[in-house]
Order: sequence, then C-alpha cells, then structure tokens
Amino acid sequence: QVQLVETGGGLVQAGGSLRLSCAASGASGRTFSPDAMSWFRQAPGKEREFVATISWSGGNTNYVDSVKGRFTISSDNAKNTVYLQMNSLKPEDTAVYYCNLNGAVEGIRGRHDYWGQGTQVTVAS
Repeated sequence: QVQLVETGGGLVQAGGSLRLSCAASGASGRTFSPDAMSWFRQAPGKEREFVATISWSGGNTNYVDSVKGRFTISSDNAKNTVYLQMNSLKPEDTAVYYCNLNGAVEGIRGRHDYWGQGTQVTVAS
C-alpha cells in the first residue's frame, strides 16, 4: 500500500559518516498521509530497535539515547522522504537500518505501520 525505498547504506570506518534516505510512494497511485516516519535498526542476533522518529506535521524528533548528538533525522515533506544523517559512527552502529512510516492510506481503514526492505550499515573498527 505504501512503498518505502531506503538508500545510502554501506561500509564506513569508525568515526565516519553516512546519510540514509527513505522515499515513500503510494502503491498503484494511492495517496497516503504519514503521521510520522522513523528509523529502526537490527543488528545480527538482536531484536529490531528504535533509532529516531520525526512527526510529519511539526517536525518533532526523538532519538534513542545511544545516538543522541550523533544522528539527525530530517524530512522533505514535498518529496515524501526522510533522512538519517549519521556522524561519528561506531562499530556498535552496525546493523540493517529500516525505514518505517506510520499513517493512513487511501482506501484502507485505520492507521498502520509500513516498512522498507532495509539497508546495511557496517562500521569497521
């Protein structure tokens, strides 16, 4: 119903930076209305964890403590795109990063979560 495409992952040395992007589009031309878009990550052998979120109206942001001061989430509402700027990367940031959209889609009752396919971020020590 909503397609999310993440780009920007890769291999970087500790202390380096990466910028992830996530572009949202409605499947079959459906319109959608996000309440918020977020980034989650999942490291090998661990559960998926919340990283950052941004509200679609107002731009309020929130972060997990471990990335505060290093990661910045932002959005371009006109492009239905959310970004995650990651600076001062650490080996423990290594994970598959997933984009999430929570909101409503034309023709579907209620508000739901939609996920991208994920992009690998590897930080070498």
